[in-house]
Amino acid sequence: MAATVASSLQLMAARPCLSFSPGVVKAGAAILCSNPKTVLWPKLTNSCNISSLNPFRHGFRSSTVKFSKVVTKAMSESNENRPVSGLPIDLKGKRAFIAGVADDNGYGWAIAKSLAAAGAEILVGTWVPALNIFETSLRRGKFNESRLLPDGSLMEITKVYPLDAVFDNLDDVPEDIKTNKRYAGSSKWTVQEVAESVKQDFGSIDILVHSLANGPEVSKPLLETSRKGYLAALFASSYSYVSLLKHFLPLMNPGGSSISLTYIASERIIPGYGGGMSSAKAALESDTRVLAFEAGRKHKIRVNAISAGPLRSRAAKAIGFIDMMIEYSKANAPLQKELSADEVGNTAAFLASPLASAITGAVIYVDNGLNAMGIGVDSRIFKDLNIPSDKH
Repeated sequence: MAATVASSLQLMAARPCLSFSPGVVKAGAAILCSNPKTVLWPKLTNSCNISSLNPFRHGFRSSTVKFSKVVTKAMSESNENRPVSGLPIDLKGKRAFIAGVADDNGYGWAIAKSLAAAGAEILVGTWVPALNIFETSLRRGKFNESRLLPDGSLMEITKVYPLDAVFDNLDDVPEDIKTNKRYAGSSKWTVQEVAESVKQDFGSIDILVHSLANGPEVSKPLLETSRKGYLAALFASSYSYVSLLKHFLPLMNPGGSSISLTYIASERIIPGYGGGMSSAKAALESDTRVLAFEAGRKHKIRVNAISAGPLRSRAAKAIGFIDMMIEYSKANAPLQKELSADEVGNTAAFLASPLASAITGAVIYVDNGLNAMGIGVDSRIFKDLNIPSDKH
């Protein structure tokens, strides 16, 4: 299967801020606070500012708003006994398996980084044909810059497993895949086999992430999509999550968290996002709710989905118009900025943490609020309205 990788902790109050006191915060923990006076602004990197907004013609007022990217921050072990204020996201002692990481610029990678920054041990599943390139790049240090965590250390991936989530077990694999040279040299890469290998290697996990999707006919309108292409999108993008959770649930410790990635095409018309992919995302979200009930009742596992906005990832380029979607989002979303993968990663870290212990069966939108819009405000019909806009 040509499974493409679908691949921060962003809690915003009325006056959000992030505070880190040097040498105070424990390694592997992220701290949120709500007192803007405590912010050490020089230490906050990659912040993006929204300039003053023009008032609406009809008397609405707008003011300067500053948006700062929330980052996870590891802290000095030498001061671990000092009291820490705020809400800690501490995943130390937790183990995560992220399915669908094959490069360093998708959502899967960003989620792995945020979980690692909070202290979790990272295992990844990589599509078999991409495995050699991914492992070679890791070994040669090509990902070192993007592996950098807030405390200056590099994210460690404990083990990389070959994975093709389209196949539950070896009996499902057709002969042409078994003999395909891109699969040569790899073994135990079906979902059942990977789950068994993880159990043998580590015993259990606490966090499961599904960050993969594929629609071989994604560029075709739905009316031109073949039955084979439509079902392939469902197999790779939605049932693969059911299969992963089914086989990994026995390995998951009670109180654990499972997360998938979805897209607003599940409920809104996105022309050009075809080949059955919108149906696959709708199925994924429906399954999230059912799986939340079943996994919650049987295993005390929380199941949620993140509906992420557009990202310039290698996988997204397969759609063919990702740059246009990003510009559309920036022009029409309430928050006029480009979404970063870290913001999705940090949301996943929150959902995986005890802070989200009562959240399950939910679809969390991380898209700068674009999902809330009913119409594109960049339309020419609004040209005479003085709608606030960031022109930068």
